[in-house]
Amino acid sequence: MTRFPIFRLMMQFPRHARLAVLMVLALTATGCATTATDNGGQASADSAQANGDTAGYDQYQTTREAVDFLGGSAEGIAKLVDKAFADYGRPNAIIKGEEGGGALVFGLRYGMGEFAAKTGEQQTVYWQGPSIGWDFGGDAGRVFILVYNLPSPDLMFQRFAGVSGSAFLVGGVGMHYLRSQSIVVAPIRVGVGLRLGASVGYMQFTQERSYNPF
Repeated sequence: MTRFPIFRLMMQFPRHARLAVLMVLALTATGCATTATDNGGQASADSAQANGDTAGYDQYQTTREAVDFLGGSAEGIAKLVDKAFADYGRPNAIIKGEEGGGALVFGLRYGMGEFAAKTGEQQTVYWQGPSIGWDFGGDAGRVFILVYNLPSPDLMFQRFAGVSGSAFLVGGVGMHYLRSQSIVVAPIRVGVGLRLGASVGYMQFTQERSYNPF
């Protein structure tokens, strides 16, 4: 996975521009975190059951694919998949991909992967987004994303905000929830360290590669 020249990119901007970007991100991230509610998980799970939960991916199959793809702690991955299924039921789409990023309070993340819906649609997707918080260091690796309540594949291409207090870390494997209205995405990453729960931000999914995180 290619590491992106994040710090050099930021340093190309004038000092006042960098400060303005950080202020805007702080306000945006705070707003995203406060508008998302923790009871959304139960509401989404209830909605999935009401609309035919059997249309989604099977839990055993999903766990096996996540373990095989991520190659991390099988126990940690299984526990996080169990958590996602308990909160939201069966996902109706999955993304297997790679991503890289880095942060020094302000962070950036870029990735690409293969989207597969339970109904059979498949396509390549890209994502990017900023974060801000107690966030330092860099990482690169694979990510397995569960997608819930997606009415149609074209609605994947939008911005998903982080849900406050939804970060989970088990045995070196991390997961958190992001949401846009009733659609929820749950990225599962191996070896994310402190980058998981210490920052807030969003993921913007696009059909074509973009280096603009906003």
